[in-house]
Amino acid sequence: MNEESKKTHHKLAVDCFNATWDLLDKKDRSPEDDAKMIHTAHASRYHWGEIGTPLEFQRGEWQISRVYSVLSQGDAALFHAEICHDICTKNGIGDFDMAFACEAMARAHSIMGNTIKKDIFIEMTKAASEKIEDAGNKEYLLGELASIS
Repeated sequence: MNEESKKTHHKLAVDCFNATWDLLDKKDRSPEDDAKMIHTAHASRYHWGEIGTPLEFQRGEWQISRVYSVLSQGDAALFHAEICHDICTKNGIGDFDMAFACEAMARAHSIMGNTIKKDIFIEMTKAASEKIEDAGNKEYLLGELASIS
């Protein structure tokens, strides 16, 4: 792949990732916004898949899982959370990213009503949070974890 193509993939990956965040944060999303949010999350992950590293793959899978969690689509949320967690495990990705991979698993299991697995992954998230060096990142993670019912 030539440098121009790599730059294009990078720009599209970042733009789609950020567009997905904007939609996640949007108040009163419409059904059309929900569909667009799914598409932009998958598009971002696709473009990272062309030029990224396991770290970007993991973060893309996490974001897709979050989108499906927000939309209460548990099967899809769990599918992408599992990929996210596997990428971390297989590539030795820890710190903030492993903690959020565990958080995604807990959130997906919560949506699916699997209380036992949800509780297991909440405890795994808390354990992983102890390895987060940046206090702000740790606080953010624990805030997100607290939002899981």
